[in-house]
Amino acid sequence: MKTRQRHLLMLLPVAALLLLGAHSLRMGDAGLVAALAGLVGLMVTRHGFVRHVATAALAWGVLVWVETSLGLIGFRQAAGMPWLRLLSIMTGVVAFTLFALWLVAGRAGGRWFDRGDHAGPRAAVFLLTVIGLALIRSRVPFPILLADRYFPGWGWLEIMALGVYAQWIVGLMLAPKGHRRNRPRIWAAFSAVFFGQLVLGLAGMESMLMTGTLHLPVPALIAAGPVFRGEGFFMPILFGVTVLLVGPAWCSHLCYIGAWDDIMSRRGPGPAPSALLRRLSVAGRGATLVLAVGAALLLRAMGVPGTTAVLFAAAFGLVGVGIMALVSRRLGLMAHCTAYCPMGLVANVLGKVSPWRVRIGQECTGCGACFTRCRYGALDADRVAQGSPALSCTLCGDCVSACAHGQIGYRFPGLTGEAARTVFIVLVVSLHAMFLGVARI
Repeated sequence: MKTRQRHLLMLLPVAALLLLGAHSLRMGDAGLVAALAGLVGLMVTRHGFVRHVATAALAWGVLVWVETSLGLIGFRQAAGMPWLRLLSIMTGVVAFTLFALWLVAGRAGGRWFDRGDHAGPRAAVFLLTVIGLALIRSRVPFPILLADRYFPGWGWLEIMALGVYAQWIVGLMLAPKGHRRNRPRIWAAFSAVFFGQLVLGLAGMESMLMTGTLHLPVPALIAAGPVFRGEGFFMPILFGVTVLLVGPAWCSHLCYIGAWDDIMSRRGPGPAPSALLRRLSVAGRGATLVLAVGAALLLRAMGVPGTTAVLFAAAFGLVGVGIMALVSRRLGLMAHCTAYCPMGLVANVLGKVSPWRVRIGQECTGCGACFTRCRYGALDADRVAQGSPALSCTLCGDCVSACAHGQIGYRFPGLTGEAARTVFIVLVVSLHAMFLGVARI
C-alpha cells in the first residue's frame, strides 16, 4: 500500500507539467504543449534519464511562473488594479511546481524512475540537444526547423523528438563496440537526410531548403565560398565551433560528404597503413586548400559570375567523388578525407586547439589490431610506439574498440579515460542530433 501511495505521488509532477502545458496553450504555443505532453508520456516509461529531464523541465517551469507572476502583478499595479489575490494564487502555483520538483528529484522520483541504464549520459545528451535547438530556433530570424516550416509553431515537438532520438543513440554508442558499429550508421543516415532534403527542395519543395539560395554541398566551399562572396560566414563559424568542441570529429561524425567516403572505403579490403596516403595527408590536402582558396580569390578579382564559379566548385567536388569511388574503395582507406579534402586538413590542424585526444598506453603489446580498423591511415607501428595517432586522426574511435588490452582511449584533462569517452560521445551525439534538425542547404 505504501508503495502504491508513493507512486501516486508522481501524479503531482504530472499535474505540474500539464499546468505548464495549459499556460503554454494560453500563450498560443501548441508545439510546446505537445512537447510537455510527450514528457508526461516518457514519465510513464520510468526510465532513469526521464527523471533528470523532468527535473530540468520543472525547474524551468518555476522560472516561467515567477516571470509570469512578476509580469501580471506589475501590470495590475501599473493599472491601479488589485493584485494581492493574484499574488497569493501565483505563489501557490510556484510552490506547487517547487513541490513537484522536489518529488521528482527526491526519493519518490528515485523509486519511480528505476528502469534503464546510463541515465546521466542519456539525460545530458537529451538536454544538450533540446537546449541547443531551442536557442537556435529563438535566435534565427526564419523558421529553421522543418516542423515550423510546414506546421508553424510546432517546432518544439521536433526538438523533443530529436532529444529522444539523441538519448537513444547515446545508449547504443556508450560501449566501445557499439560506437564502432553505430557511428557509420548514424553518419550515413545524417548524410541521407541532408541530401534527401536537397533533392526534395530541387524537386519543388522549396521549404526543404534553408534560405532559397542554393549552395553546392562541397566541403571545400566552407572556406572558399565566403572568400569568393565576401560574406556568408555561417558555415565557417559553425565548423570552427564544432572543431573547438569535439576536435576533428567533425570529419568522422558530422561531415555530410565524409559519410560517402566511409561507405566506399568499407566496400574495399580491410584498411592497412599506407605510406603514400600518409605523405599526402598534409601535402595533398594542403595543395587543395591553397587551390580552393586561391581560385576563389582569383575568380572574385576577375569578376567571374557566381554561376561560372559554381562550375569550378562542382568540378572540384566531382573529382573528390571519383577519388572515393576509385581509390577509397580499392584501398579500404578514406583517401578523399585523408589526402584530398582541404577542410579535413583544417579540422586536423585546428583540432589541436581542442583538448580532446586519442592516446595509446605504455603497456600496448603492438599487436597491430588497431591498424586494421583505422580508415584514416593514422596508425602504424611508429605511431603506436609514439603513443598517439598521426595528424589525420579524426577521433572516430574505431581503434578503441579494436584494442583487446584497453590501451587505446580518449583523453581529456582532468577526466578518467572512461569519463572522457562518455563526455565525448555525449557531445558529438548532441551535435549530430542538432545538425540533423538544422543542417540544410
